[in-house]
Amino acid sequence: MDFDVVIVGAGPAGLATAIRLKQRAMDAGEELSIVVVEKGSEVGAHILSGAVIDPSGLDALLPDWRADPDRPLTTEVTDDHFHVLTATGSLRLPNALMPPLMNNHGNFIGSLANVARYLGAQAEALGVEIYPGFAATEVLYDDNGAVAGIATGDMGIGRDGEPKNDFTPGMELRAKYTVFAEGARGSLTKQLLARFNLTEGRSVQKFGIGIKELWQVKPEKFRKGLVQHSFGWPLDMKTGGGSFLYHFDDHLVTVGFVLHLDYKNPTLSPFDEFQRFKTHPLIRDTFDGAKRIAYGARALTEGGYQSVPQLAFPGGVLAGCAAGFMNVPRIKGSHNAIHSGMQAADGVFDGLAGGRANDTLEAYEAGWRGSAIGRDLKPVRNVKPLWSRFGTVLGVGLGGIDMWLQTLFGVSPVGALKHRKADFQSLKPLSEVTPIQYPKPDGKLTFDKPSSVFLSNTNHIEDQPVHLRLADPAIPIERNLPLYGEPARLYCPAGVYEVVYDDEQARTGPRFVINAQNCVHCKTCDIKDPSQNITWVPPEGGGGPNYPNM
Repeated sequence: MDFDVVIVGAGPAGLATAIRLKQRAMDAGEELSIVVVEKGSEVGAHILSGAVIDPSGLDALLPDWRADPDRPLTTEVTDDHFHVLTATGSLRLPNALMPPLMNNHGNFIGSLANVARYLGAQAEALGVEIYPGFAATEVLYDDNGAVAGIATGDMGIGRDGEPKNDFTPGMELRAKYTVFAEGARGSLTKQLLARFNLTEGRSVQKFGIGIKELWQVKPEKFRKGLVQHSFGWPLDMKTGGGSFLYHFDDHLVTVGFVLHLDYKNPTLSPFDEFQRFKTHPLIRDTFDGAKRIAYGARALTEGGYQSVPQLAFPGGVLAGCAAGFMNVPRIKGSHNAIHSGMQAADGVFDGLAGGRANDTLEAYEAGWRGSAIGRDLKPVRNVKPLWSRFGTVLGVGLGGIDMWLQTLFGVSPVGALKHRKADFQSLKPLSEVTPIQYPKPDGKLTFDKPSSVFLSNTNHIEDQPVHLRLADPAIPIERNLPLYGEPARLYCPAGVYEVVYDDEQARTGPRFVINAQNCVHCKTCDIKDPSQNITWVPPEGGGGPNYPNM
């Protein structure tokens, strides 16, 4: 099938691209054929974020969205707290000490999945074709090596790789331009970065993992519009990360935990650190008598300004978190995702209007640093590298000073610090760390992974090929287990990876087991595996989590 534009990913960036393209076409009195492919079973099924949302992107894309009775965001931030946690107490930081860009007043609390559903409806009303349940698995190239579209994956393939009775071949969707808006660590984006050397001259990309639960709390525990951010306990002062509580809508509270994936101790479990966080005296009272209704996890792109790759290449562009536009200290990226989608659309439309196709859209690459995205990311560019180098107390303090200097004087005394190494290179051997012991969950406030994955509504056809590929099946047991204790069994927030012993008492016959049906598509394994032995590829379209309100 041939289109003017193919967009991979029905998140805020991809849908903003589609909407902006249709807006430009309508203004010019032209017709454009646009298709969006989405691996989730529906638009929003795989979308997960905190989320306190900066509305600047929505305001630019759809100026009248606030007057829409079906608008997806209705809870404005009314109270904004920052806390440093110790094991038994907390210190609230005065808001006056925080740089103005950290102020959340004027932002909205809500579900980014529902924002995506809203944008999907707007796009379809403009004539955009959206294909949910179709995973883009291959980049197509023309004879000159330029991107010429994508192919969706075959459906109905058995575990043995052979077609089953319900086999349906994938489709080739060819385009004059292809927009890749897959989110953090997209499988096709990863290939494009290597093929076109898009990271040359950039700092190494950094990542975090965000884990989130949605609760319905008692009316007396609910404070609509409250935003509460914290850092410190349960993490030690050398491990980067933070946490949040957001009160919104009908007695809903989002609780979440973000852990930077450059942590060093291989016995650390992001999931269990999150469960421990909820037991803090400042936090636990909110959930007294409450009901947990959803769970999910997702990788975040944290490299920031200096790690953004080249965005344009022959025949295609990157947009949103595929490009790495998240603002780390603000824990916000959806506004920049929408802005980048709009800028990508403008570049694509201008190319099409000029009679061009499958070339490099240089204007998009050249323009983002001087745009709202660049103005958002540049003042915070040193927060993450300072945190990684100096730890939480000194690093966060220096990052705050650097943000103030750039806010007041427009300059930083350290320029733009580079990230020193990739996240998979940070783990220390077991022999150099103190193993972390985690308490058993109580089933009321703290939980295990299986019951949590159940709340993510994750589903995969069990006899399909495993979508978590090992380059060398021997490495988990022969290298990662003796050296690191096989950290995949701990960094995965969904219990996908296990080391199983044939005889538990004798501890003989260890085997590496992949429970692919549990995968919530967070991509952490693809990022953190110390041997870079695991590659995440899309499973059959429609598989994975089905987040209702995340």
